[in-house]
Amino acid sequence: MIETLQAFFAEYGNLLVEGTVATLIMTTASTLIAYLIGIPIGVIVTITAPGSLRPHPAVNAVLGWIVNIGRSIPFIILLVALIPVSRFIAGTSLGTTGAIVPLTIGAIPFVARMVEGSLAEIGPGRIEAAQAFGASTLQIITKVLLWESLPSLIRGAAITYITLIGYSAIAGAVGAGGLGDIAIRFGYYRYQDEVMIATIVLLIIVVQIIQSASDILSKKIDKR
Repeated sequence: MIETLQAFFAEYGNLLVEGTVATLIMTTASTLIAYLIGIPIGVIVTITAPGSLRPHPAVNAVLGWIVNIGRSIPFIILLVALIPVSRFIAGTSLGTTGAIVPLTIGAIPFVARMVEGSLAEIGPGRIEAAQAFGASTLQIITKVLLWESLPSLIRGAAITYITLIGYSAIAGAVGAGGLGDIAIRFGYYRYQDEVMIATIVLLIIVVQIIQSASDILSKKIDKR
């Protein structure tokens, strides 16, 4: 048994390490960019809602409509449809670099709704108290809405990250690289079940680490 494992890692160890690194790079970059864009969208949707800080039905309706459309498109279809966009932005639609574009675009609507849900957890009493002390809209957004919802935002980021790991495996079907690509090339096309099992185990380990780190960090920050 030990000799079999040694032989397996000698043959596929470097490949699996490279695939894991590629998966982490594309999902980490996509998550960060998606949050840089998705947080402002989620904030705008929240504060423009009826009865909120800056009610604006038209802006709220248009943004909500765009977000809902983005969330309704299956990722595999979005992946293929965005091939020209990936080539234009990243210079390629293949590999780790090419996968970041569709992963990010696919995640932005998801992030916007996650942020909106996190901000909705803040009771109106805290916002009214901040307004009573003369806080500006920007101060309320940064020091009340975003700061008070930080534990929920961290948990949402972990969910987004894990979801993108699943998306990256789908992207492997069209040459995006990473563990998904390895699983398809070796586990599916070449019928090497041991490689398929190894990629599944690695994905499970990565997801468990991300989720555990998120739980620990959110509990440490949450002072309620």
